[in-house]
Amino acid sequence: MPGTPDSPGAAPGSRPVPELFGWEFASDPYPAYAWLREHAPVHRTTLPSGVDAWLVTRYADARQALADQRLSKNPAHHAEPGKTGIPGERSAGLMTHLLNIDPPDHTRLRRLVSKAFTPRRVAAFAPRVQELTDRLIDSFAERGSADLIHEFAFPLPIYAICDMLGVPAEDQDDFRDWAGMMIRHGGGPRGGVARSVKKIRGYLAELIHRKREGLRQDGADDLISGLIRASDHGDHLTEAEAVAMCFVLLFAGFETTINLIGNGTYALLRNPEQRARLQASLAAGETGLLETGVEELLRYDGPVELATWRYATTDLTIGGQAVPAGDPVLVVLAAADRDPARFGSPDTLDLARKDNQHLGYGHGIHYCLGAPLARLEGQTALATLLTRLPDLRLGVDPDELRWRGGLIMRGLRTLPVEFTPSAPLHTG
Repeated sequence: MPGTPDSPGAAPGSRPVPELFGWEFASDPYPAYAWLREHAPVHRTTLPSGVDAWLVTRYADARQALADQRLSKNPAHHAEPGKTGIPGERSAGLMTHLLNIDPPDHTRLRRLVSKAFTPRRVAAFAPRVQELTDRLIDSFAERGSADLIHEFAFPLPIYAICDMLGVPAEDQDDFRDWAGMMIRHGGGPRGGVARSVKKIRGYLAELIHRKREGLRQDGADDLISGLIRASDHGDHLTEAEAVAMCFVLLFAGFETTINLIGNGTYALLRNPEQRARLQASLAAGETGLLETGVEELLRYDGPVELATWRYATTDLTIGGQAVPAGDPVLVVLAAADRDPARFGSPDTLDLARKDNQHLGYGHGIHYCLGAPLARLEGQTALATLLTRLPDLRLGVDPDELRWRGGLIMRGLRTLPVEFTPSAPLHTG
Protein backbone atom coordinates (compact mmCIF):
# COMPACT_ATOMS: atom_id res chain seq x y z
CA MET A 1 0.00 0.00 0.00
CA PRO A 2 1.53 3.35 -1.01
CA GLY A 3 2.56 5.46 1.94
CA THR A 4 2.98 2.48 4.28
CA PRO A 5 6.50 1.52 5.37
CA ASP A 6 7.66 -1.99 4.57
CA SER A 7 7.52 -4.43 7.44
CA PRO A 8 10.98 -4.98 8.96
CA GLY A 9 13.15 -7.12 6.75
CA ALA A 10 10.63 -7.41 3.95
CA ALA A 11 9.97 -5.79 0.61
CA PRO A 12 7.45 -6.29 -2.18
CA GLY A 13 7.57 -9.95 -3.15
CA SER A 14 8.76 -10.95 0.37
CA ARG A 15 12.43 -10.49 -0.51
CA PRO A 16 14.57 -9.57 2.51
CA VAL A 17 15.57 -5.90 2.50
CA PRO A 18 19.23 -5.35 3.40
CA GLU A 19 19.77 -3.58 6.70
CA LEU A 20 20.18 0.13 6.07
CA PHE A 21 22.02 2.81 8.08
CA GLY A 22 23.89 0.53 10.49
CA TRP A 23 27.67 0.66 10.97
CA GLU A 24 28.30 -2.24 8.60
CA PHE A 25 26.18 -0.48 5.97
CA ALA A 26 28.13 2.75 6.53
CA SER A 27 31.40 0.97 5.72
CA ASP A 28 30.12 -0.27 2.36
CA PRO A 29 26.57 0.75 1.38
CA TYR A 30 26.96 -0.18 -2.27
CA PRO A 31 25.74 -3.82 -2.15
CA ALA A 32 22.57 -2.69 -0.36
CA TYR A 33 22.02 0.08 -2.88
CA ALA A 34 22.49 -2.41 -5.73
CA TRP A 35 19.78 -4.57 -4.18
CA LEU A 36 17.42 -1.60 -3.87
CA ARG A 37 18.04 -0.52 -7.48
CA GLU A 38 17.04 -3.97 -8.68
CA HIS A 39 14.20 -4.89 -6.32
CA ALA A 40 12.81 -1.69 -4.74
CA PRO A 41 14.15 1.34 -6.67
CA VAL A 42 11.80 3.76 -4.91
CA HIS A 43 11.73 2.37 -1.39
CA ARG A 44 9.97 3.69 1.72
CA THR A 45 11.94 3.16 4.90
CA THR A 46 12.20 4.44 8.45
CA LEU A 47 15.33 6.50 8.98
CA PRO A 48 17.39 6.42 12.21
CA SER A 49 15.65 9.68 13.24
CA GLY A 50 12.27 7.96 13.09
CA VAL A 51 11.18 9.83 9.97
CA ASP A 52 9.68 7.76 7.15
CA ALA A 53 11.09 8.70 3.73
CA TRP A 54 11.34 7.43 0.17
CA LEU A 55 14.78 6.43 -1.17
CA VAL A 56 15.26 6.91 -4.93
CA THR A 57 18.14 4.76 -6.19
CA ARG A 58 18.08 4.47 -10.01
CA TYR A 59 19.93 7.06 -12.09
CA ALA A 60 17.05 7.99 -14.41
CA ASP A 61 14.60 8.36 -11.51
CA ALA A 62 17.17 10.27 -9.44
CA ARG A 63 17.94 12.77 -12.19
CA GLN A 64 14.24 13.34 -12.80
CA ALA A 65 13.48 13.77 -9.08
CA LEU A 66 16.30 16.27 -8.58
CA ALA A 67 14.72 18.55 -11.19
CA ASP A 68 11.04 17.91 -10.32
CA GLN A 69 9.50 21.16 -9.05
CA ARG A 70 6.74 19.17 -7.35
CA LEU A 71 9.42 18.11 -4.87
CA SER A 72 9.90 21.16 -2.68
CA LYS A 73 12.94 21.99 -0.58
CA ASN A 74 10.78 23.77 2.02
CA PRO A 75 10.42 21.69 5.23
CA ALA A 76 7.03 23.35 5.84
CA HIS A 77 5.58 20.71 3.50
CA HIS A 78 6.42 17.99 6.04
CA ALA A 79 4.30 17.22 9.09
CA GLU A 80 7.36 17.21 11.39
CA PRO A 81 9.80 19.72 9.86
CA GLY A 82 11.93 19.83 13.01
CA LYS A 83 13.06 16.25 12.40
CA THR A 84 14.58 16.94 9.00
CA GLY A 85 17.28 19.24 7.64
CA ILE A 86 20.47 20.43 9.35
CA PRO A 87 20.39 19.88 13.14
CA GLY A 88 19.96 23.14 15.03
CA GLU A 89 19.16 25.34 12.04
CA ARG A 90 15.55 25.88 13.09
CA SER A 91 16.26 26.88 16.69
CA ALA A 92 19.12 29.12 15.50
CA GLY A 93 16.89 30.96 13.00
CA LEU A 94 18.85 29.72 9.97
CA MET A 95 16.05 28.32 7.81
CA THR A 96 16.09 30.85 4.96
CA HIS A 97 18.95 29.42 2.92
CA LEU A 98 19.30 27.78 -0.49
CA LEU A 99 18.80 24.22 0.79
CA ASN A 100 15.40 25.06 2.28
CA ILE A 101 13.66 27.34 -0.20
CA ASP A 102 12.02 27.23 -3.64
CA PRO A 103 11.66 29.81 -6.42
CA PRO A 104 11.19 32.74 -6.52
CA ASP A 105 13.19 33.29 -3.28
CA HIS A 106 15.66 30.60 -4.29
CA THR A 107 16.22 32.29 -7.66
CA ARG A 108 16.85 35.67 -6.02
CA LEU A 109 19.30 34.38 -3.40
CA ARG A 110 21.14 32.07 -5.79
CA ARG A 111 21.68 34.95 -8.22
CA LEU A 112 23.33 36.97 -5.45
CA VAL A 113 25.69 34.23 -4.33
CA SER A 114 26.53 32.87 -7.77
CA LYS A 115 28.76 35.91 -8.38
CA ALA A 116 31.22 34.52 -5.83
CA PHE A 117 31.68 31.23 -7.70
CA THR A 118 32.23 32.30 -11.28
CA PRO A 119 35.01 30.42 -13.09
CA ARG A 120 37.06 33.61 -13.20
CA ARG A 121 36.79 34.25 -9.47
CA VAL A 122 37.53 30.63 -8.58
CA ALA A 123 40.55 30.62 -10.92
CA ALA A 124 41.86 33.73 -9.18
CA PHE A 125 41.60 31.85 -5.87
CA ALA A 126 43.75 28.94 -7.13
CA PRO A 127 47.11 30.30 -5.82
CA ARG A 128 45.63 30.65 -2.34
CA VAL A 129 44.35 27.06 -2.41
CA GLN A 130 47.79 25.86 -3.50
CA GLU A 131 49.41 27.89 -0.71
CA LEU A 132 47.08 26.38 1.91
CA THR A 133 47.66 22.88 0.52
CA ASP A 134 51.45 23.16 0.66
CA ARG A 135 51.38 24.72 4.12
CA LEU A 136 49.32 21.86 5.51
CA ILE A 137 51.54 19.20 3.92
CA ASP A 138 54.59 21.05 5.28
CA SER A 139 53.18 20.57 8.78
CA PHE A 140 53.62 16.79 8.61
CA ALA A 141 55.97 16.10 5.66
CA GLU A 142 59.07 15.59 7.83
CA ARG A 143 57.24 13.21 10.17
CA GLY A 144 56.59 10.40 7.69
CA SER A 145 53.03 9.82 8.91
CA ALA A 146 49.78 11.73 9.25
CA ASP A 147 46.04 11.47 9.66
CA LEU A 148 44.99 12.93 6.34
CA ILE A 149 41.47 13.71 7.53
CA HIS A 150 42.30 15.81 10.59
CA GLU A 151 45.61 17.26 9.41
CA PHE A 152 44.80 17.90 5.75
CA ALA A 153 41.34 17.21 4.29
CA PHE A 154 39.54 18.93 7.17
CA PRO A 155 41.49 22.20 7.59
CA LEU A 156 41.99 22.90 3.86
CA PRO A 157 38.35 23.68 2.93
CA ILE A 158 37.71 25.37 6.28
CA TYR A 159 40.46 27.92 5.73
CA ALA A 160 39.51 28.30 2.06
CA ILE A 161 35.82 29.03 2.70
CA CYS A 162 36.75 31.35 5.58
CA ASP A 163 38.96 33.31 3.19
CA MET A 164 36.17 33.53 0.63
CA LEU A 165 33.61 34.62 3.21
CA GLY A 166 35.99 37.21 4.66
CA VAL A 167 36.42 35.71 8.13
CA PRO A 168 39.47 37.46 9.69
CA ALA A 169 42.53 35.24 10.02
CA GLU A 170 42.52 35.60 13.81
CA ASP A 171 39.01 34.07 13.98
CA GLN A 172 39.53 31.16 11.60
CA ASP A 173 40.72 28.70 14.24
CA ASP A 174 37.46 29.28 16.13
CA PHE A 175 35.61 28.36 12.95
CA ARG A 176 37.77 25.26 12.68
CA ASP A 177 36.82 24.24 16.23
CA TRP A 178 33.09 24.78 15.66
CA ALA A 179 33.19 22.91 12.36
CA GLY A 180 35.07 20.08 14.06
CA MET A 181 32.28 19.75 16.61
CA MET A 182 29.76 19.46 13.77
CA ILE A 183 31.82 16.71 12.14
CA ARG A 184 32.45 14.77 15.36
CA HIS A 185 28.79 14.83 16.38
CA GLY A 186 27.40 14.35 12.87
CA GLY A 187 26.26 10.79 13.47
CA GLY A 188 25.37 11.14 17.14
CA PRO A 189 23.01 13.24 19.21
CA ARG A 190 21.77 16.32 17.39
CA GLY A 191 22.51 18.50 20.42
CA GLY A 192 26.27 18.61 19.80
CA VAL A 193 25.75 19.87 16.27
CA ALA A 194 23.07 22.32 17.37
CA ARG A 195 25.42 23.98 19.86
CA SER A 196 28.01 24.52 17.14
CA VAL A 197 25.35 25.86 14.79
CA LYS A 198 24.28 28.46 17.36
CA LYS A 199 27.87 29.59 17.92
CA ILE A 200 28.47 29.95 14.19
CA ARG A 201 25.19 31.80 13.76
CA GLY A 202 26.05 34.28 16.51
CA TYR A 203 29.51 34.89 15.12
CA LEU A 204 28.26 35.41 11.55
CA ALA A 205 25.59 37.88 12.66
CA GLU A 206 28.22 39.92 14.51
CA LEU A 207 30.68 39.72 11.59
CA ILE A 208 28.05 40.89 9.09
CA HIS A 209 27.21 43.80 11.37
CA ARG A 210 30.91 44.76 11.67
CA LYS A 211 31.45 44.53 7.94
CA ARG A 212 28.41 46.65 7.18
CA GLU A 213 29.71 49.31 9.56
CA GLY A 214 33.18 49.37 7.98
CA LEU A 215 32.34 48.65 4.37
CA ARG A 216 32.82 52.20 3.07
CA GLN A 217 36.27 52.41 4.59
CA ASP A 218 37.90 49.09 3.70
CA GLY A 219 36.42 48.29 0.26
CA ALA A 220 36.68 44.55 0.98
CA ASP A 221 36.02 42.12 -1.87
CA ASP A 222 35.01 39.06 0.14
CA LEU A 223 31.69 37.22 -0.21
CA ILE A 224 30.04 38.67 2.92
CA SER A 225 30.91 42.21 1.83
CA GLY A 226 29.50 41.45 -1.61
CA LEU A 227 26.23 40.22 -0.12
CA ILE A 228 25.98 43.37 2.00
CA ARG A 229 26.57 45.59 -1.03
CA ALA A 230 23.92 43.73 -3.02
CA SER A 231 21.50 44.08 -0.12
CA ASP A 232 22.19 47.78 0.19
CA HIS A 233 21.57 48.25 -3.55
CA GLY A 234 18.03 46.93 -3.54
CA ASP A 235 18.31 43.16 -3.88
CA HIS A 236 16.33 42.79 -0.65
CA LEU A 237 18.63 40.47 1.26
CA THR A 238 17.53 40.58 4.88
CA GLU A 239 20.04 40.19 7.70
CA ALA A 240 18.52 36.80 8.56
CA GLU A 241 18.93 35.70 4.93
CA ALA A 242 22.53 36.93 4.85
CA VAL A 243 23.42 35.02 8.02
CA ALA A 244 21.66 31.85 6.81
CA MET A 245 23.33 32.15 3.42
CA CYS A 246 26.82 32.43 4.89
CA PHE A 247 26.09 29.56 7.25
CA VAL A 248 24.98 27.16 4.53
CA LEU A 249 27.95 28.09 2.34
CA LEU A 250 30.19 27.16 5.25
CA PHE A 251 28.22 24.01 6.12
CA ALA A 252 27.86 22.76 2.54
CA GLY A 253 31.31 23.94 1.50
CA PHE A 254 33.57 22.23 3.99
CA GLU A 255 32.28 18.72 4.75
CA THR A 256 31.75 17.89 1.09
CA THR A 257 35.34 18.81 0.26
CA ILE A 258 36.71 16.98 3.31
CA ASN A 259 35.02 13.85 2.03
CA LEU A 260 36.05 14.41 -1.58
CA ILE A 261 39.71 14.57 -0.55
CA GLY A 262 39.44 11.77 2.03
CA ASN A 263 37.34 9.34 -0.01
CA GLY A 264 39.31 10.17 -3.15
CA THR A 265 42.69 9.54 -1.56
CA TYR A 266 41.45 6.30 -0.04
CA ALA A 267 40.07 5.11 -3.39
CA LEU A 268 43.41 5.83 -5.07
CA LEU A 269 45.32 3.97 -2.37
CA ARG A 270 43.01 0.99 -2.85
CA ASN A 271 43.43 1.09 -6.64
CA PRO A 272 47.21 1.26 -7.15
CA GLU A 273 47.11 0.90 -10.96
CA GLN A 274 44.82 3.92 -11.29
CA ARG A 275 46.92 5.87 -8.79
CA ALA A 276 50.11 5.05 -10.77
CA ARG A 277 48.47 6.24 -14.02
CA LEU A 278 47.57 9.53 -12.38
CA GLN A 279 51.04 10.02 -10.92
CA ALA A 280 52.64 9.37 -14.31
CA SER A 281 50.27 11.86 -15.92
CA LEU A 282 51.06 14.52 -13.32
CA ALA A 283 54.81 13.90 -13.70
CA ALA A 284 54.41 14.56 -17.42
CA GLY A 285 52.80 17.91 -16.68
CA GLU A 286 49.37 16.83 -17.91
CA THR A 287 46.06 17.84 -16.30
CA GLY A 288 43.48 15.90 -18.33
CA LEU A 289 43.56 12.71 -16.25
CA LEU A 290 43.46 14.74 -13.03
CA GLU A 291 40.32 16.52 -14.21
CA THR A 292 38.47 13.40 -15.37
CA GLY A 293 39.86 11.54 -12.37
CA VAL A 294 38.28 13.87 -9.81
CA GLU A 295 34.94 13.51 -11.61
CA GLU A 296 35.31 9.73 -11.45
CA LEU A 297 36.14 9.85 -7.73
CA LEU A 298 32.99 11.92 -7.21
CA ARG A 299 31.00 9.21 -9.00
CA TYR A 300 32.75 6.19 -7.52
CA ASP A 301 32.60 7.08 -3.81
CA GLY A 302 31.42 10.67 -3.60
CA PRO A 303 31.22 12.94 -0.57
CA VAL A 304 27.41 13.29 -0.60
CA GLU A 305 25.62 9.96 -0.23
CA LEU A 306 22.07 11.29 -0.29
CA ALA A 307 20.87 14.59 -1.72
CA THR A 308 19.36 16.96 0.83
CA TRP A 309 15.70 16.71 1.77
CA ARG A 310 12.81 17.13 -0.64
CA TYR A 311 9.06 16.96 0.09
CA ALA A 312 6.22 16.00 -2.22
CA THR A 313 3.87 18.96 -2.60
CA THR A 314 1.23 16.81 -4.30
CA ASP A 315 0.57 13.14 -4.91
CA LEU A 316 3.03 12.04 -7.58
CA THR A 317 4.70 9.01 -9.13
CA ILE A 318 8.46 8.35 -9.17
CA GLY A 319 9.74 5.31 -11.04
CA GLY A 320 6.28 3.81 -11.08
CA GLN A 321 5.84 4.22 -7.30
CA ALA A 322 3.06 6.41 -5.89
CA VAL A 323 4.41 8.99 -3.43
CA PRO A 324 1.78 10.82 -1.32
CA ALA A 325 1.85 14.58 -0.76
CA GLY A 326 3.89 15.57 2.29
CA ASP A 327 6.21 12.57 2.20
CA PRO A 328 9.98 13.24 2.31
CA VAL A 329 12.01 12.03 -0.67
CA LEU A 330 15.76 11.37 -0.50
CA VAL A 331 17.63 10.88 -3.76
CA VAL A 332 20.46 8.42 -3.17
CA LEU A 333 23.30 9.87 -5.24
CA ALA A 334 25.65 7.04 -4.26
CA ALA A 335 23.23 4.48 -5.69
CA ALA A 336 22.36 6.43 -8.83
CA ASP A 337 26.03 6.99 -9.66
CA ARG A 338 26.66 3.23 -9.69
CA ASP A 339 23.62 2.35 -11.78
CA PRO A 340 24.73 -0.11 -14.50
CA ALA A 341 21.93 1.20 -16.71
CA ARG A 342 23.88 4.49 -16.96
CA PHE A 343 27.55 3.62 -16.29
CA GLY A 344 29.54 0.73 -17.72
CA SER A 345 31.35 -1.33 -15.05
CA PRO A 346 30.01 1.05 -12.37
CA ASP A 347 31.85 -0.62 -9.47
CA THR A 348 35.22 -0.15 -11.19
CA LEU A 349 37.30 2.99 -10.68
CA ASP A 350 38.32 4.35 -14.09
CA LEU A 351 39.98 7.76 -13.86
CA ALA A 352 39.74 8.21 -17.64
CA ARG A 353 36.00 7.49 -17.77
CA LYS A 354 34.24 9.44 -20.52
CA ASP A 355 30.69 10.86 -20.57
CA ASN A 356 30.73 10.86 -16.78
CA GLN A 357 27.53 12.76 -16.04
CA HIS A 358 27.48 11.83 -12.37
CA LEU A 359 25.04 13.39 -9.91
CA GLY A 360 27.62 14.10 -7.21
CA TYR A 361 26.83 17.82 -7.27
CA GLY A 362 23.12 17.36 -7.90
CA HIS A 363 21.09 18.41 -10.93
CA GLY A 364 18.60 21.12 -11.84
CA ILE A 365 18.14 24.46 -10.10
CA HIS A 366 19.73 23.16 -6.89
CA TYR A 367 22.96 22.06 -8.60
CA CYS A 368 25.81 22.82 -6.19
CA LEU A 369 26.92 26.44 -6.47
CA GLY A 370 30.30 25.68 -4.97
CA ALA A 371 31.17 22.88 -7.41
CA PRO A 372 33.91 24.92 -9.17
CA LEU A 373 35.62 25.65 -5.85
CA ALA A 374 35.29 22.05 -4.65
CA ARG A 375 36.78 20.78 -7.92
CA LEU A 376 39.68 23.20 -7.56
CA GLU A 377 40.34 22.11 -3.98
CA GLY A 378 40.02 18.42 -4.84
CA GLN A 379 42.32 18.61 -7.85
CA THR A 380 44.90 20.71 -6.01
CA ALA A 381 44.88 18.53 -2.89
CA LEU A 382 45.17 15.19 -4.70
CA ALA A 383 47.76 16.36 -7.24
CA THR A 384 49.95 17.90 -4.54
CA LEU A 385 49.70 14.88 -2.23
CA LEU A 386 50.65 12.42 -4.99
CA THR A 387 53.49 14.64 -6.22
CA ARG A 388 55.03 15.60 -2.88
CA LEU A 389 54.43 12.25 -1.14
CA PRO A 390 54.83 9.79 -4.05
CA ASP A 391 54.97 6.62 -1.93
CA LEU A 392 51.91 7.51 0.15
CA ARG A 393 50.35 4.37 1.65
CA LEU A 394 47.74 3.37 4.20
CA GLY A 395 49.03 3.30 7.76
CA VAL A 396 46.46 0.77 9.01
CA ASP A 397 44.58 -2.24 7.69
CA PRO A 398 41.53 -1.06 5.71
CA ASP A 399 39.27 -3.03 8.07
CA GLU A 400 40.34 -0.72 10.90
CA LEU A 401 38.98 2.40 9.19
CA ARG A 402 35.62 3.73 10.34
CA TRP A 403 33.14 5.87 8.46
CA ARG A 404 31.23 8.69 10.11
CA GLY A 405 27.62 7.88 10.84
CA GLY A 406 25.04 10.21 9.39
CA LEU A 407 22.48 10.44 6.66
CA ILE A 408 23.55 12.89 3.96
CA MET A 409 27.36 12.86 3.89
CA ARG A 410 29.78 9.96 3.40
CA GLY A 411 33.27 10.28 4.79
CA LEU A 412 36.01 8.62 6.82
CA ARG A 413 36.56 9.45 10.48
CA THR A 414 40.34 9.11 10.06
CA LEU A 415 42.78 8.20 7.30
CA PRO A 416 46.19 7.27 8.77
CA VAL A 417 48.93 7.24 6.13
CA GLU A 418 52.69 6.72 5.98
CA PHE A 419 55.30 7.94 3.50
CA THR A 420 58.99 8.69 3.16
CA PRO A 421 59.70 11.88 5.16
CA SER A 422 60.56 14.92 3.08
CA ALA A 423 61.60 18.49 3.74
CA PRO A 424 58.88 21.17 3.86
CA LEU A 425 58.67 23.60 0.97
CA HIS A 426 58.55 26.57 3.30
CA THR A 427 60.44 27.08 6.54
CA GLY A 428 60.02 29.59 9.28
